[in-house]
Amino acid sequence: MSPSQWDFPVELCCRPMAFVTLTGLDVIYNAVHRAVWDAFCANRRADRVPISFKVLPGDHEYPKCRNKRTSYEWHIPKGILKTGWMNKHLNLVPALVVVFYELDWDEPQWKEKQSECATRVEIVRQSLQGRNTKVAVVLIQKKTPLPPGEDVIASERAAALCNACDLSGKSLFVLPHTDHLVGYIIRLENAFYEHAQTYYYTEIRRVKSHKEFLNKTTHQLLFVRHQFKIAFFSELKQDTQNALKNYRTAYNLVHELRAHETNMLEIKTMAGFINYKICRLCFQHNTPLDAIAQFRKHIDVCKKKIGSAELAFEHAAWMSKQFQVFGDLFDEAIKLGLTAIQTQNPGFYYQQAAYYAQERKQLANVLCNHEPSVVYPNPDPIETQTGVLDFYGQRPWRQGVLSFDPNDPEKEKVGILALQLKEKKDLHSELIITLLSNAVAQFKKYKCPRMKSYLMVQMGEEYYYAKDYTKALKLLDYVLCDYRSEGWWTLLTSILTTALKCSYLMAQIKDYITYSLELLGRASTLKEDQKSRIEKNLIKVLMNENPDPEPDCDAASVKSSQKLWADRVSLAGNNIFTIEVQDFVPFVQCKARFLAPSFHVDTPVQFDIFLKADCPHPIQFSKLCVGFNNQEYNQYCMVEEACQKNELCPEGMLWLVPGKTTMFTFKFVAKTEDVGKKIEITSVDLILGSENSRCVILNWRGGGGDAASSQEALLAARSFKRRPKLPEGEIHWEGLTVQTSTMIISRVPNISVQLRHEPPALTNEMYCLIVTIQSHEKTVSKDVKLTAGLKPGQDANLTQKTHVTLNGAEICDDSFPALLPDIPVGDLQPGEKLEKAVYIHCGTVGTRMFLVYVSYLVSTTIEGKEILCKCHRDETVTIETVFPFDVAVKFVSSKFEHLDKVFADIPFLLMTDILSASPWALTIVTSQLQLSPSMMPVDQLESYVENVVLQTGESASECFCLCCPSAISGQSGVATGSYAISWKRSSAVKSIPVVRTVITLPHVIVESIPLHVNADLPPFGRVRESLPVKYNLQNKTNIVQDLEVSVEPSDAFMFSGLKQIRLRILPGTEQEVLYNFYPLMAGYQQLPSLNINLLRFPHFTNQLLRRFIPTHIFVKPQGRQADDASIAAA
Repeated sequence: MSPSQWDFPVELCCRPMAFVTLTGLDVIYNAVHRAVWDAFCANRRADRVPISFKVLPGDHEYPKCRNKRTSYEWHIPKGILKTGWMNKHLNLVPALVVVFYELDWDEPQWKEKQSECATRVEIVRQSLQGRNTKVAVVLIQKKTPLPPGEDVIASERAAALCNACDLSGKSLFVLPHTDHLVGYIIRLENAFYEHAQTYYYTEIRRVKSHKEFLNKTTHQLLFVRHQFKIAFFSELKQDTQNALKNYRTAYNLVHELRAHETNMLEIKTMAGFINYKICRLCFQHNTPLDAIAQFRKHIDVCKKKIGSAELAFEHAAWMSKQFQVFGDLFDEAIKLGLTAIQTQNPGFYYQQAAYYAQERKQLANVLCNHEPSVVYPNPDPIETQTGVLDFYGQRPWRQGVLSFDPNDPEKEKVGILALQLKEKKDLHSELIITLLSNAVAQFKKYKCPRMKSYLMVQMGEEYYYAKDYTKALKLLDYVLCDYRSEGWWTLLTSILTTALKCSYLMAQIKDYITYSLELLGRASTLKEDQKSRIEKNLIKVLMNENPDPEPDCDAASVKSSQKLWADRVSLAGNNIFTIEVQDFVPFVQCKARFLAPSFHVDTPVQFDIFLKADCPHPIQFSKLCVGFNNQEYNQYCMVEEACQKNELCPEGMLWLVPGKTTMFTFKFVAKTEDVGKKIEITSVDLILGSENSRCVILNWRGGGGDAASSQEALLAARSFKRRPKLPEGEIHWEGLTVQTSTMIISRVPNISVQLRHEPPALTNEMYCLIVTIQSHEKTVSKDVKLTAGLKPGQDANLTQKTHVTLNGAEICDDSFPALLPDIPVGDLQPGEKLEKAVYIHCGTVGTRMFLVYVSYLVSTTIEGKEILCKCHRDETVTIETVFPFDVAVKFVSSKFEHLDKVFADIPFLLMTDILSASPWALTIVTSQLQLSPSMMPVDQLESYVENVVLQTGESASECFCLCCPSAISGQSGVATGSYAISWKRSSAVKSIPVVRTVITLPHVIVESIPLHVNADLPPFGRVRESLPVKYNLQNKTNIVQDLEVSVEPSDAFMFSGLKQIRLRILPGTEQEVLYNFYPLMAGYQQLPSLNINLLRFPHFTNQLLRRFIPTHIFVKPQGRQADDASIAAA
């Protein structure tokens, strides 16, 4: 049988569709026919009916129909299903033959054309004799037909044509060749589909009619065959539910057949076919769980039906194909919208298919292991006369033989031998790799990394068995990192062993060395004798010698690899290999550690390198190098063995004993330009071998550590196990930590910086900060520089409002900086002291941090080397800025009563209170009132607080008499002006400038008043002495004022004058009213009330009047004459 005997036939795997043949179309030379054919078959969408079309000539010979059997009584079937039956009904026997004929209803030669059409139909019927295939006629017409019933001629001729062709009216169609051709074609398809379904329904009934003649004694095979045919015809009819039902029945009938070694393959083959159909339909019906359940049932039933023991590999091949095909079905369903999950996806079925393919390979190696003298039989027992089998699953040398006992044992033996020899030639590894690759793709898709890695290992091993060592090594190397990172050391060792074999057989020196280094390490689970062998081979390779072959390798491959190794030795190529240690677990561990996180530039930088070997025997390294981010230090950190080529130096520094920690200490002087920078160990290189022959550079990035270090450190941190006590001088490897970087900091300064000032600072003053620098160095401090000012990194608003200068004699403006950098101070002798005054101007309140930074150069000697160190000392101080004083401003009347508004041309008082908020004494140098044009002073403006010293909490007040000439209409208020205060600290030196603080005075509301009353009376009165009072009434309007004046008496006074009077005052004039009050009681007494009623301004009230005139006066008691005389004498 052919090597592809396990592949499912194409006709089984395709979607069954109704087969319709089209005759009478010349698709090559007739453009109209070609357009019709293209409309049928080109760009078929999913919504069109499932029909398979084929153009055939009218006289095409269809498969002959066998004579109908009248009885099955003596019929013995020779097999279950013929190999050509499905293809026959899919591609050879049509359900419908359509005869196309060009004929219009108004054809002049109608009779001749009708006769020709009938002849064509008859020819088709003759070729289909005995078949139930339907026949239909399609008339291709040039004109669009009229609606049914309107064209009488068409109706008559259609009936005549149907009679001539012996057709029903439903089998005659008209196809107008117009612009809407595709639409007509789709309607034709639907009609064809109905005819095809009728045909397949008839075929199903025909097959069912045979079942009543069968008996279960001799016709078991026919029960299966007929049930399969019914299901297949149901699929062609697109009745998938009935198809599934009948396939299930057929599947059960297959397993009811009597099974023996001779027919086991046929039973399994048909069971596989029917199972495929059931699973496919379940997926198509969107019932994947039913498909999976059916497949599991199928496998459980069939996995023990092995058949002939000599051909057991066939059973493994069949099982592999079952899993592969179901995986393909599952994957196809997923592409059509089915959702799979991690635990149920096609990958598991591909994996199981690969497992059975591997089992097939193993069985073939055992069963097909014939002597070379055994030759393939001649004639070939697995060839047939036609090249194909008559029935699926039968043996070529005994087709149609149903006897359980072979008729010709010798022919059976020769056939089995031919199958075994054929199997031996099959490339099993390619099949296994393909299946594993499919499984890996699925597990990668569904994010199953461990399953993916596991199968990739199997793929790599299969490539190894197939002697494709390059691909094997590529796959194994890909998964090694996963097993390293997760700590699967046993699995890692197994993979590394296979990888080492591959690298040996390909003579890949670098890979061979890399895998050897790891197999010798602590992660390897190999035994000591195996590690010793690998270590000896590694030494041989480094000495440019051929290594011994790896065990269990193919002899032919070993022989060819030895030639490759010999070529590698003879070629003088690149013999230096650099291996990045971070990616694997070598047999040498490394840790680097700086002794401190930082070093001053005037002290040597010290660090240690610790090495520990894990190989079975002591090993000699040739060189140790340390690399830094500043490569100029590399030359100071190097250890090189002094031994000659290929000599061992047990006393050497780089002789590493397994399990013992070796320490190397290095020191060097940092460069002054590296102050403030990190020195990092970027690499540690340990060289194994000689650069003259062949050497390996083990490169650790950073301060050491490999692929297993982080996991080991984590386990060590969680472990409560007490560490064993080591002999003196030995080091606990687990207790060592890696410190790969250190900071170079400046030399400790030997100067003092003191700050003297009087906080807090006052807004806008020139705040003095005295910086005192004193040198305590033993040598001269050169190039001393001072940086002072606001510390960078603070609020931008503070930076804009802070200015620093060395000249305190003038006020800073915005051009001055917030920080003065690198102010040259000169040199300082040992013990010398220096003072520098820095003046700070703060424009806003708030907390500020100021920096004073002093740098200088000083010479020093380290390790016999003189260097010039740059030292610095910085001090920071936080200074609070506050307002020096608070200024309160208020408007009062001449009676010192608070005013919310003032009246035009009426004098009022402006009072200012300066309250000191400074903890230090303030000197008010002067003050100045600057009035706006809308305000006028009543008297001369001058300062009353010149040179006044205010202590904390004290205040100084001033009073100014002002007048607003006229009310300005339409404004909410009138600007008063500003109040400027010139001040300074009392403790400040004379050179410090005076600070001028300008305060904007508030606006005041000005209103006009119709009448102003002014009272002229003495400051006090005396009991029983006359008190003259004069009231001046002034008209402030431009109209004549009529007013009524009255005086209400008081209990404390008698008075003389008009008690009630009515006056008229001209515009802009005034009128005097005189009264003589006579006090009756001493004390602060209420005067008789003056009431004025303005007839033209009723809103003018007495309450407003009382703002201008006094309501009370102090009355002294009546004195004695003697007392008065004595007072006068005094």
